[in-house]
Amino acid sequence: MGEISCSNGIDNGNNIGVLNEKKQLPLTGYRKSCWYEEEIEENLRWSFALNSILHTAATQFQDIALLDTKPFGKALVIDGKLQSAEVDEFIYHECLVQPPLLHHSNPRAIFIMGGGEGSTAREILRHNNVEKLVMCDIDEEVVEFCKSYLVANREAFCDPRMELIINDARAELENRKECYDVIIGDLADPIEGGPCYKLYTKSFYEFSIKPRLNHGGIFVTQAGPAGIFSHTEVFSCIYNTLRQVFKYVVPYSAHIPSFADAWGWVMASDSPLELSPEELDMRMKERVRGENRYLDGKTFSSASTLSKAVRNSLNNETEVYTEGTARFIYGHGKHCPE
Repeated sequence: MGEISCSNGIDNGNNIGVLNEKKQLPLTGYRKSCWYEEEIEENLRWSFALNSILHTAATQFQDIALLDTKPFGKALVIDGKLQSAEVDEFIYHECLVQPPLLHHSNPRAIFIMGGGEGSTAREILRHNNVEKLVMCDIDEEVVEFCKSYLVANREAFCDPRMELIINDARAELENRKECYDVIIGDLADPIEGGPCYKLYTKSFYEFSIKPRLNHGGIFVTQAGPAGIFSHTEVFSCIYNTLRQVFKYVVPYSAHIPSFADAWGWVMASDSPLELSPEELDMRMKERVRGENRYLDGKTFSSASTLSKAVRNSLNNETEVYTEGTARFIYGHGKHCPE
């Protein structure tokens, strides 16, 4: 539910633009600015100034926009929800990719659900162990859009280890015979009318994901807002749903400045997910090309140590995510019924 508006304003002496709907201002100090505004919940909005709108498009599945923002650089918006921003996307993508690949003893075959932006593939391909990466996104126009405009990820799309598939992830996984060491859910948020909420359900995890994991395989998914108040939207439910399917489940979170909240991920496996910070750091040094900007062993230990309130909420969560009882984060997708 993002909106872009141009508004008149004045400099109040503190370099803060004050909106003026009446537009009856003296010329002294007069300026005009464009802002992006996202409705996070009914009574809460998040906005920031824009340099320009670089591109907009409407695909069969989603509405997309690429904005040049003043605080966060280039930002990708899908169905009115900020997906990724140039300045801090490394936090999200390192948290999504590095924990499962490092906890696996030898991750050679990886499958990404979604990931059309290319940043998840970029992080995976930093790992020397990886021999085969399949990225499956339903929306070809989003993929081509990101290949054209997000220069930082172009190298990943050219890597010979990566196979790009345009298809529904459920259909692709169910039709493939191969199994994978790590499967990553880099899907759009579960919003009503969006293309992805069915890929957060117990039946999908149990019958589509788990059979496609090799012995010792690990699944990880982004799991929506994980703040002190927002974690009950979908984070706690996704965590509880994965507990019904896998033996070991680890929730963790990190603050993403451009999201204006903490964000959550959930990692799951039938093999133990227990490495010390020192062991994680050693595997990074041995396996990963280049330095992480955000995540190391101590950071992951901190990220997976949730606050008392969130821990209690997750432990007491009883709802299991199904198509009939789906929870959504605030907002709506292109195909949401009126």
